Order: sequence, then C-alpha cells, then structure tokens
Amino acid sequence: MKFEAQPRPVIRCGASGIHTGLTECAASGREPVAPMFSPTVKLESAAMTASTPVLHQASVPVFKQMLGGLADVLSKAEAHATARNIDPQVFLQSRLFPDMFALLRQVQIACDFAKGVSARLAGAEVPSVADEEKSFAELQARIQATLAFIDGLPAEAFAEAASREVVLRPGTPKERRFAGQAYLLSYGLPQFFFHVTTAYAILRHNGVELGKKDYMGAF
Repeated sequence: MKFEAQPRPVIRCGASGIHTGLTECAASGREPVAPMFSPTVKLESAAMTASTPVLHQASVPVFKQMLGGLADVLSKAEAHATARNIDPQVFLQSRLFPDMFALLRQVQIACDFAKGVSARLAGAEVPSVADEEKSFAELQARIQATLAFIDGLPAEAFAEAASREVVLRPGTPKERRFAGQAYLLSYGLPQFFFHVTTAYAILRHNGVELGKKDYMGAF
C-alpha cells in the first residue's frame, strides 16, 4: 500500500480545554496539527458537538453502541439454540474455562460497568440491580434498562467528570481512588470491554454464527 503526503488537517481544541491526544492546546491557544500522514479526523457528529463534555462523548455513546451489539449477539444465540433444539441454558451457563464466569454473569457485569461508570462520571447515584436473570429474555431486559439509564444522564452532568474523584470499595482494603478521566480510560472501559468480549467469545466458541460486525454493533 502506498501512502502519499496530504495537506495537514488542523484539529481544533474543543470548548472543554482537554487535548485531543495529538498535542496540548488549551494552554498555548495554538491549533495543534495532525501528523502529515494521518487520515482526516472528524471530531464532531450530529449527535456530539464541540460543546458536549469530552468524557460523555468517550463513555455513553461507546456503552450504547457495544451494549446494542451485545443485545443482537444474544438474539442470534437464542435463535441458534431454538433452530437446533439446544437448551438455552447450555449457552447461558457456558464459560470459556472453569474458573471464569458463565455467559449470564458476563452480561450482567458488562451492564454493571456501563451504568456504574456513567453514573460516577456524571456524579449520579449508581442504581442497585439484583442479579436474578436466568434467560435470554431477562438478559435483554437488563441491557435495555441499562441503556435507558445511561441515555437519561444529561451530557452537561459530565462537564467536571475529568477531575471528579471516584472512590471504589471505600473503607475496605481494596479501596481505589481515581480522577474521573483515569477511571474511565484506565479502568472502566477496559473492564467493560473485557466482559462484552468474553460474552461474544463464549457464544462464538459454542458455534453461534457471529462476526466482528455483530460484536461492534451499529455506529
């Protein structure tokens, strides 16, 4: 593949003052420039403008996309089981290795991270949900409830999320403290993706016809 030099696209800083990852810009007031051989970068969409807090853009839409994909993956798994007269519990209780959680628990935890991370970044109370799901239909309801919750968090509540302190397991030997940005990027998102990926891998390993497009969801 041959790459040709292109004019350098200018990436303007958002109103939040947080740099884009290319270079710092808030302090200098200058417009950072993307590398010469980079593709054109589009920072805004109809749904997310420069005024939308950066950590909202980096969290809620990601959770919504991946949970939507997970819901579709579960639908395909249920259809696969029905078409082949497989007891749904075979899939729901499957795991990649004996010391790992089964599919049911992987989906529950993925939902917990989506709602918990979003709520903490927004400064909202994390809703408590009992882990009582035993069927594909109940897992779908769990995902839809999670999507409704995170979609209901106002974007402006994330304005101070980057510096907001997040304390996990307070008062225990496992207490952890994060600034909001580190909590999302170094802890919340990796944890969420781990459980979504493992759920996908369990079903693919069991013969459900899935591909990367199913995993990624609509975007």
